[in-house]
Amino acid sequence: MKYILKNGYILDGTLNMEPTKMDILIEDGAIVGIDKSIDDFEAEIIDVDNKYICPGLINMHVHLPGSGMPKDTKKQNKKTVQKLIKNPITRKIVYLLCKKFAKIELKSGVTTIRTVGGVKNIDTMIRDNIVKNKIVGPRIVASNMAVTVNGGHMGGTVSYEANSINDAVNFIEKQYNEDNIDLVKLMITGGVLDATKKGSPGELKMPKEYVEACTKKAHELGLKVAAHVESTEGVKLALECGVDTIEHGAHATEEIIELYKKTGSANIATLSCAMPFKAHSEYLKVSELQEYNGEVVFEGIVDCAKKCLENNILVGLGTDTACPFVTHYDMWRELAYFVKYCNVTNKFALYTATLGNAKILGLDSITGSLELGKSADFIVLDENPLDNLEALRKIRMVSIEGKIINNPKNKKYSIVEKELDKIL
Repeated sequence: MKYILKNGYILDGTLNMEPTKMDILIEDGAIVGIDKSIDDFEAEIIDVDNKYICPGLINMHVHLPGSGMPKDTKKQNKKTVQKLIKNPITRKIVYLLCKKFAKIELKSGVTTIRTVGGVKNIDTMIRDNIVKNKIVGPRIVASNMAVTVNGGHMGGTVSYEANSINDAVNFIEKQYNEDNIDLVKLMITGGVLDATKKGSPGELKMPKEYVEACTKKAHELGLKVAAHVESTEGVKLALECGVDTIEHGAHATEEIIELYKKTGSANIATLSCAMPFKAHSEYLKVSELQEYNGEVVFEGIVDCAKKCLENNILVGLGTDTACPFVTHYDMWRELAYFVKYCNVTNKFALYTATLGNAKILGLDSITGSLELGKSADFIVLDENPLDNLEALRKIRMVSIEGKIINNPKNKKYSIVEKELDKIL
């Protein structure tokens, strides 16, 4: 397929992007021409009517199995998940739900997702079926099941529970050999919903020798390691072991900043997962303990991201979808929170969610910006998101590898919209 996008203002995704009226020639899923005026008699003309063309967003922290609605989150327990997976019929239903949620990400303008904890091998199944053009969805960088220890974060749901170092390493090797995973996710500390006392949402769960062994094995296999950590102790331990990305983060000491610099690790801010606690929504029905710990995590995520930015350490953005009130269609909110709480500009937030995230993934030669030779992953918006990030809320067109969906629509949860809009 060959076509030209005409009469559009391009925001190319680079750090100094400015809206520039240019034509884009796309052939066989790639950008093959960008110029003030392109004529090609063999190409279809698509007039975007003075709208804005941006790179597709990249969501760095996705759990496909959940919708983000609290009623669904409560069902995500070990007993229920194990029961669903054992039965071939219900396992197929889980696959179909995850496939649906992946497509929702795409229709919301997210053309690449990185999954960091799913159910069995469903994430890589969906990834592979998208690559084979059997189903429609975003580009997926998949971890499948995370690895934790007994009593660790999300154990038995989206994480394998290791009883020994050998167990933990074997889980990694098995998923690499059988499913061709793209990265490894380690659940090193606890989280808000499994904390048992105030101030301890990031209680250390995985011993250092486990983290060291898992990281070593992953790197031997050519895989990057993403680490769930929500405490200063956890961040320090994870960086000492050489993980590639810190997911969430916590209050960062000078020692931690030096470790980030030494390892070259990136920080993935996930502000969205802490926002429901700030909304003080009665609908959520969270306990005083969870609300308190939610604030602890929020402050830690913000502090870590801001200090990393101040020290030129790579910061990426992801939503932590499937947490309460964190849906698959709301990546735009993560950018807005980044601006509000980390004091960055709209331009920097858009750069971070596109080319910045692509660099962390090692995919910046493929996607993340609108440049010659790259994949035609783009979105079309009515308004300039550099003026107002809410422009990302309504997608007029989304393309993944040149395949266009016009006027994509997602069913939205009114209670989520109402409660989260209060924050912004």
